[in-house]
Amino acid sequence: MVISASRESRLATTLTSLGQLGLIPQVLPLLEAAADSVDEELRSSVPDEIPAFSASGNPDILPEQARHATDNMTEIRRLLGGGRVGDFEFVREHARRRASQKFPLEATLHAYRCSHKILSRWIQDAALAAAPTDAQVRRVVAAVADFAFEYTDSISTIATSEYVTQTRRLAEAEGDRRSELLNVLLSGFDEADGRVARLLRQSGYLKQRQAYCVVVAQPVDPSEMRNPARAQRLADSLIESVGENGVRSIVGVRDNAVVAVFSATRRQSGWTAPQSTLAGRLQPQLLKVGIAALIGVSSDVPSTSHIPNALEQATLALEFADVANRVVQYTDIPMQRMMLRLARDEMQAALPTWADTLYTADKKMRGALEATLQAYASANMNVLQAAKLLEVHPNTIYSRVNKVQDITGKNALTFHDLSELLLAMECRVGTG
Repeated sequence: MVISASRESRLATTLTSLGQLGLIPQVLPLLEAAADSVDEELRSSVPDEIPAFSASGNPDILPEQARHATDNMTEIRRLLGGGRVGDFEFVREHARRRASQKFPLEATLHAYRCSHKILSRWIQDAALAAAPTDAQVRRVVAAVADFAFEYTDSISTIATSEYVTQTRRLAEAEGDRRSELLNVLLSGFDEADGRVARLLRQSGYLKQRQAYCVVVAQPVDPSEMRNPARAQRLADSLIESVGENGVRSIVGVRDNAVVAVFSATRRQSGWTAPQSTLAGRLQPQLLKVGIAALIGVSSDVPSTSHIPNALEQATLALEFADVANRVVQYTDIPMQRMMLRLARDEMQAALPTWADTLYTADKKMRGALEATLQAYASANMNVLQAAKLLEVHPNTIYSRVNKVQDITGKNALTFHDLSELLLAMECRVGTG
């Protein structure tokens, strides 16, 4: 990549103007004579004026900035000695280095602005001293100012472009690495695979005494996952809700849902008691994600080899989430509902012939029949208590029970028939 034609042309024009004033290459010896003192001034002024350089804990920042200032002085002397405009590769390399170090771009550009004042004065003093006696001072000052401005503008623009490009490259590489890591964790692995074990070890996923938990989330309207921006917002919300709290996370989109693997220290050592479950600690924080998301949470698992099982648990828990119960832990799913869900397909084929008729009648009555059966069971088969729960007259309970018996031949007032009716209704509703 070279400097843009328009910018090269503008910089070259300023050099032509300086040449027409008789300053190139006559100014070069005067620049050389003052180079050491200017170099020293640049080294001290940047950290003094820009707090980011002094605040950085990276020991390479200041030495590299000093070398870069020297490189700029060398390039200026080359240009004012008669050289042609180059590709400024040293500026690009400096910008790539700064991006890799995560050093702020604004601080780097501020350093150029700070250096501009010193370099302009250095060039101007040398140019005025080297100017022919018939040259007008105003023209010399203007030509130097134009050159200094175009030079600083060129290196600032090139540095910005390269910094952004390098940052994007690094982000894409990090995204690829995290995507690979997430797929490895969710798919399972054999630790005998050296490449996989190395990847996990580098990312801290093979430390001892770790607990892992998988979270699967979807918008209330799953079709929103087709919008990449909305899917990313949901992923970001998962991370933000958990915050720091010593919990590590890796999140991605998989099978039309946002999937996250969270991990934290299970116990400090082999002699200390385990901390509260990771899933339990996540529960209240995940409620912060918002009302537009449904979330399933697995139980804790003790090793990366169990994460695929945790993914199945979280996916199943998500099926039980709804707008009234947005975050569901696998361990909180009632056993009966779990058994019905796991056996749904087989149970559907085994439903009695009256199940469809009962379901249709209940639908016409807006769920009143099933609600009555559920209330009667919740009231320990007490009609009066069931009536209170539903806020109806006891005769209404008897009327509905009789209707159910007419349809099914089952007496809901008896334990065995009530159990069969409830089981059939739940299986039919779960599949219907």
